[in-house]
Amino acid sequence: MDVTVDLAVAWLGIQMDNPLINASGVMCRTVEELEALRHSAAGALITKSCTLEPRKGNPEPRYASTALGSINSMGLPNAGYRYYLDYARRYDHEHGKPLLMSVSGMSLEDNLEMMAAFDEAALPVLVELNLSCPNLPGKPQIGYDFEASARLLAEVSKVYRRPFGVKLPPYFDPVHFGEMADVLDGCPSIGFVTCINSIGNGLVIDLERESVVIRPKDGLGGIGGDYVLPTALANVREFARRLPGRHVIGCGGIRSGREAFMHILAGATVVQVGTCLYEEGPACLARIRDELVYLMQDKGYRTLTDFRGRLRTL
Repeated sequence: MDVTVDLAVAWLGIQMDNPLINASGVMCRTVEELEALRHSAAGALITKSCTLEPRKGNPEPRYASTALGSINSMGLPNAGYRYYLDYARRYDHEHGKPLLMSVSGMSLEDNLEMMAAFDEAALPVLVELNLSCPNLPGKPQIGYDFEASARLLAEVSKVYRRPFGVKLPPYFDPVHFGEMADVLDGCPSIGFVTCINSIGNGLVIDLERESVVIRPKDGLGGIGGDYVLPTALANVREFARRLPGRHVIGCGGIRSGREAFMHILAGATVVQVGTCLYEEGPACLARIRDELVYLMQDKGYRTLTDFRGRLRTL
């Protein structure tokens, strides 16, 4: 007899029918894209990382598919935070899926102005502060500067008076896991962390053309898809166990129910889908959801809490 599976998850005051969210940056730049996600199988949706003013982003071509994923250097193309704030104001929060907003200011002042505006709006949304955009020429990822991250979070906590989250770059050393975990643990306002953004500054070469495949930064870009799954899982597991009581959103390499299961097994509360969503469109979310159900049935699990964070070690 089939096991009855319930994918619902409640966290930080929101209720999701299933744990799937789009990754910020994928199919979420315009109202039309956000509405397509709202009508998809996603359990929640998140907006494009917004800046103070609209941005066109980096020159094309800035995305390329690869055999094992993707490379991109988008450069934060977005319509400006007022556009997404207006969408959030008009959104049917009572009957619609939970809405998350992503913020990625070009400076401390920009971040504070946007976060203050979201605080004043007092909308039932969760805000994800992006500390990890790797594709802005000349602008370092603040998530790799632990002192600067701590200062930013302290200042943001003064103007945004509710729990918020941060999107982190990938870390590769236990010392860095520990340093960032200490920074986040020292900020009571942090309710969740998203692990990971793309692995920055990779290089893909077209052998036939003997050329790079994207234009910005002489071909350097963020790597996503299958390539990043092991790194993403390591970051999810490390932050989940170093930050008990906080939630982790797993992101990286999810293209089936198997990878979604792995992220949750490593400790993720919910997961975000990026490259696969870009390549297949919103229909992939229903497929991944159903595959997760079948896998849980096969293993005899009824709810996500039955296995979340229960990764065994040898």
